[in-house]
Amino acid sequence: MMFKNSLAETRKVGDQLKIRLFASALIVPAVLMSFGSVLANEMVHIPSGKFIMGIDKVMPTSAKGGKLKPWSAEAFHDEGPAHQVELGSYMINKYEVSNGEYKEFMKDTNHPAPAYWDDPRLNKPNQPVVGVNYHDATAFCEWKGARLPTEAEWENAARGPQGLKYPWGDQLDPKLANFGRNQPSTMPVDSLPEAASPYGLHHMAGNAFEWVYDWYDPRFYEKGPFIMNTTGPEKPVWLGGTGLYVDRLTTGEKRVIRGGSWNAPVTSITTTHRFWNQPMNNSYGVGLGFRCAKTATKEPEQYVQYHFMHALISMGEEKWKDALDSIEKALQEDPENAEYKATREVIKKMM
Repeated sequence: MMFKNSLAETRKVGDQLKIRLFASALIVPAVLMSFGSVLANEMVHIPSGKFIMGIDKVMPTSAKGGKLKPWSAEAFHDEGPAHQVELGSYMINKYEVSNGEYKEFMKDTNHPAPAYWDDPRLNKPNQPVVGVNYHDATAFCEWKGARLPTEAEWENAARGPQGLKYPWGDQLDPKLANFGRNQPSTMPVDSLPEAASPYGLHHMAGNAFEWVYDWYDPRFYEKGPFIMNTTGPEKPVWLGGTGLYVDRLTTGEKRVIRGGSWNAPVTSITTTHRFWNQPMNNSYGVGLGFRCAKTATKEPEQYVQYHFMHALISMGEEKWKDALDSIEKALQEDPENAEYKATREVIKKMM
């Protein structure tokens, strides 16, 4: 008798959820579009969650009931295998750090000027600062009360929930990125809004390569599973070479740089492309800059609602584990919400 009552209760709540689910189909797209809204200090909030990082070079033979992992025959060896990464919520600059911002940093801290500071092609206030090494970038971000993004955070912000190959979609459009010297120099950091990533970030492809936090290891993706909020290898990997003078930039311990630049080739501007540089080197073809990030202290209400709506959608698709994961995230931010609690109980009964 208790089971029948429980089943009846579940069906009753389920009917109510169908109504909410229909409403969520209208609400969720609006919430997804608002991911790119600038919340504070020109930083965009990226919600917590899981995403597929990297790309496989060979098409997977089976999705095992799920979505096929991304693949490309043109992928480089260090871009795979594609693997799942989970991140907490974080904030990241909408734009690359500009010369104007960096000038204020120099004035306030007496930090030395970067390379190319006097180059008229590259030193306009609204162009990205270039000619900075890893330590310059780190110092600026710390001055702003932030840090460099991890490689996973950078890629997630570039690909968006859809796991795109380019920030704007899966097809190359040369008009949407500054690469391969198709422009005489870097472009203003707020240009090409039509090429922004799904989260609203500009120039995640081309314009300036960007430093990220992680040490570079060409085989790191093969070493999973990965902890939540992975920060890459614990220590640097020494890259070997022939020992010739020309190898001075290809050997040693490297940090990752991402995104391609105004004079880098088209292969460098995909959201999965990885490259590297010596931490003390301030140049990669006069196009090496950065943007900052920081860990979010609390999910804004719109993202808590997103987790709830995602739970409802997963219930409608009978993806109970996904539904439970999403409702648990909503409850982490609003643990006393009666509606969220009731939804969690319904999900558990249906699992």
